[in-house]
Amino acid sequence: MESVLLDTPSGIGARLGWDPKVTEHDRKRILARQLVAARMKVDEKAVRIEREAPAQFGFHTQLFAEIDGKELPLEIRTASFRAATVAAIADDGVRLGIDLRDAHPDDASLSEMKRHSKIFDVENLDSLLSHWTKVQAVREADGRGVRMKPEYVRLDLAKHKGWIPDRPVHYSLLDLSRDGWIITLAYSNEN
Repeated sequence: MESVLLDTPSGIGARLGWDPKVTEHDRKRILARQLVAARMKVDEKAVRIEREAPAQFGFHTQLFAEIDGKELPLEIRTASFRAATVAAIADDGVRLGIDLRDAHPDDASLSEMKRHSKIFDVENLDSLLSHWTKVQAVREADGRGVRMKPEYVRLDLAKHKGWIPDRPVHYSLLDLSRDGWIITLAYSNEN
């Protein structure tokens, strides 16, 4: 699988990988293992990536990393779309959300974006995609995901910060797009 390191702020690592022959399940683990190995300065074979057990029906599980049987205090987030996956890691306590979209969405995706986006010109595809990926990244960082309606997410005028009004946390938004993929990272270490 091909993968590239993405340009992220200090303390956060992210990689984009793609290969239609590798399952989404495997792409997530491969990318997370690469990121953790680089951060911990160990061989990739020393890193074990596991998925937490679901707490209840509909619970979105997260990945966690182990070295020598000890769980590492890292946040790992992933997003996939078709044959591509992006993974991000940060220290425990940093809230992360990441979203990945194709630069050429299908009609069903466009319809959903237009229906839930609160921007002036929903016909401007670049603006719509940029807005939508930022909203989705904030929803992921918030932790409530799809339980939180996209309409509740607020972005500042410059679209560099996002938040949900019922919580005091504001997320920095970073565009990591490349190679025809729209990628947005939302992060905060506010408690």
